[in-house]
Amino acid sequence: MTRTLPGGIRPYTLNAAGITLSALLALPPDQAPPRSTILAIHGRGMRAAYWNSFVPLATSLGHAVLAVDRPGYGDSADQLPEGQTLAGQAETLHAALKEHCAAHDIGAGVFLLGHSDGGKVALHTAAADGGAPLLGLDASGVGYHYNPEALHFPSTLGGGATKLNWGPLNLYPRGTFQASRTLLAATPPRESAETLRWPGQYEALAPHIRIPVRLTFAQHEAWWHLDAPTLSAMTSRLTAAPTVTVDHLPAAGHNISLGHTAPAYHLRVLTFLEDCLRTP
Repeated sequence: MTRTLPGGIRPYTLNAAGITLSALLALPPDQAPPRSTILAIHGRGMRAAYWNSFVPLATSLGHAVLAVDRPGYGDSADQLPEGQTLAGQAETLHAALKEHCAAHDIGAGVFLLGHSDGGKVALHTAAADGGAPLLGLDASGVGYHYNPEALHFPSTLGGGATKLNWGPLNLYPRGTFQASRTLLAATPPRESAETLRWPGQYEALAPHIRIPVRLTFAQHEAWWHLDAPTLSAMTSRLTAAPTVTVDHLPAAGHNISLGHTAPAYHLRVLTFLEDCLRTP
């Protein structure tokens, strides 16, 4: 019998061209057909349950949520002990989506939602050809050029990275840090090795993204340069995207979906998704 978690979330397994990915799946209530399917992609050193607080709102508005443990995390960790490159992860996720779409009603299409390194994978996924129709992409906590201090801590579990990962601790509800221990996982080596290569990777993939893009940055985001010229350079490379929006979330740290302002961020994500659904 499949175990159902709070919020209607249930464990789910995907076969991605021979790679077994663990995931969490939540469907709209009352067995209603989903209006869309949101592929939620967690950040570095985390797991799919990072998105648990997002799920109830999304499903209440008629969307299915598929939160996946990225390749190298969860059930695929033993199969992929070194992990995969970001581009390789995107290829695996396309294979997983193909399998999922064959067995489920995905509604109008797939909306990509990524955080931190998961946002990088979402951008790679949007730039690559795949079988599932993509509606749009919302990435939080992923920029273009790193702050110099961030490059000393390529792993989320590395010592000294607390300020970068969280920002001021009063931005999060009491008990968040103890509870988040269950979300943590070791970062696969191939993923960590790509940190320094991200600016060049982004420059190569950005022109190939042909769906609406929204980039969200927390007020206390410390991983990235967020000055106007850098953000302008980032958005200007998305030459094929129909729309590009940059949003800044006050009173938030890098792990946006775990903080006090998570509901505000999630509402903005779903408002953007509504815009994507209305776009011809």
